[in-house]
Amino acid sequence: APALVPIFRSALQARLLLQVLTSDGGVTAAELARQLDAPEATVSRESRRLLDAGLLRGERVGRAIVLQSADDNPATAPLRQLLVVTYGPARLLEQALAGVPEIEAAYVYGSWAARFHGEPGKAPGDVDVLIVGQPQRGAVDATLSGLESQLGREVNVTYLTPQRWADTSDPFVATVRSRPLVALNLGQARAGTMAS
Repeated sequence: APALVPIFRSALQARLLLQVLTSDGGVTAAELARQLDAPEATVSRESRRLLDAGLLRGERVGRAIVLQSADDNPATAPLRQLLVVTYGPARLLEQALAGVPEIEAAYVYGSWAARFHGEPGKAPGDVDVLIVGQPQRGAVDATLSGLESQLGREVNVTYLTPQRWADTSDPFVATVRSRPLVALNLGQARAGTMAS
């Protein structure tokens, strides 16, 4: 069971549900497999289980089935909220930071990243974000405004220049790199932003 929320069968199931329940439009199993970096057969099998349970709905478009949130199911809204506060930080951060220029890389580190990677422990009290680059801090603050209330926890941002991030002799960098990290895929989020 996933450390972030052990009521799901697997982390993949939770991440799949999060992707579909927070998507603006529908998504196919093939698209989900790419987004989640998971085997398409496994994603299709999980999707069928969720369709059968009535947590998702599917619409056939050509040969593909487009998966969408089953908003008529009374469990959908609380399930979406549960997934946002547990597995949502990376996805919401990617969406928020995608439009901020001068970010070379971004990561979630600390207790949330550790739970995401399956390390047991208490529920994270905050979300630690590391931004590599030289974005305008006001732009980052503005784009992250309101995220804490969505996630139900404090978001702490640390900024590093690319040079400092590359310096593995720096004690902070060495510590962060030695612990679990969740890389934020801003390129994929930027592509999604441009497509919509």
